[in-house]
Amino acid sequence: MSNTVVEVKNLTKVFGDVTAVNDVSFSIEEKDFLILLGPSGCGKTTILRMIAGLEEPTSGEIFLREKLVYSSEKKIFVPARERSVGLVFQSYALWPHMTVFENIAFGLRVQHLNSAAIKAKVKEGLSFMQLEEMANRYPQEMSGGQQQRVALARMLVSEPEVFLMDEPLSNLDAKLRLEMRAEIKNIHFQTGATTVYVTHDQVEALTMANKIAVLNHGRMEQFDKPKAIYKHPATLFVADFIGSPTINKLKGVLQFEEGAGICSVRGDSFKLVTGYKINTRVQEGQEVVAAVRPESVLVDSVKGHEGSINIFSAEISTVLPAGPETILQVKFKNYILNLLITQDVDYLAGEKVDIYIPPKEVLLVNSSTGRLIPPSMNTQ
Repeated sequence: MSNTVVEVKNLTKVFGDVTAVNDVSFSIEEKDFLILLGPSGCGKTTILRMIAGLEEPTSGEIFLREKLVYSSEKKIFVPARERSVGLVFQSYALWPHMTVFENIAFGLRVQHLNSAAIKAKVKEGLSFMQLEEMANRYPQEMSGGQQQRVALARMLVSEPEVFLMDEPLSNLDAKLRLEMRAEIKNIHFQTGATTVYVTHDQVEALTMANKIAVLNHGRMEQFDKPKAIYKHPATLFVADFIGSPTINKLKGVLQFEEGAGICSVRGDSFKLVTGYKINTRVQEGQEVVAAVRPESVLVDSVKGHEGSINIFSAEISTVLPAGPETILQVKFKNYILNLLITQDVDYLAGEKVDIYIPPKEVLLVNSSTGRLIPPSMNTQ
């Protein structure tokens, strides 16, 4: 028997002249924590609402535990109340006139459980979310983090087959967001509930998910594990969207180093050697973007590297201390590069430094397609 819990096939949603979701397909297994990630307006919330049954797709199919709950071709649309999904919204969606206990019990009453069963389940939910002392409070008497715990408890006690969360932490301050990330990850660990979670925050995605779907203008850019998406982004959009500070992008054309059998990038007054082997799938002279993560660029620690390959003179333009790490922005030719330094440093704006870009840390992107040149062609 298949372990697939959620599957969407060729899902499309059109609002008037706008295609909000464009032919998206993916599937997730039992206990997966999938994050739908992308900028505002990319279609991620629309996908979540279509899975929940709150929005009817224009075309495609949706399966929940192999049961077809939507098909444009077969004219099937199973309503939300029959899909066994739990929802947590950005706005918490708590009833202001009900106590915490009554809010958590609301869905159970709709299911027509007896009062003893409702009391037991709510008590369990209150205990799990550490809300026992707040059972008789009203939502307006609680902080944002406490209200979010109530919303999570309400979903948990209904025991849905799939948890659906729409930007549940976006209204919280930075400290609370961090605490609630850990809380939600812990809930997932303890319950093993299959979860689909929407966010535009790439830090949330990288720290919480075991699978990420990156969306852009309604299309799926990449679907993979967080580490794979960070290390091997499928497109320049993914490379640019994932990671903080943003990835460095140097434009140029491919040049073959015949003696070494590798490719370099010839840019405006610089040459950057890469770890990519010369291959028939690339052409000398083709336009590319060399993408390098900020933490991969070394500063003033260039001694001992072979020859003078990829060692460049630069000038520090901005120093941004951030506790245990420092972000440097340096002027290199016509570029401003981001560097992420984890050791204690004491640089000043205007200082001249040498930077080193290791060839194996360079990702090559085809300028015409915006897609990553496959890492299989890389020597690392």
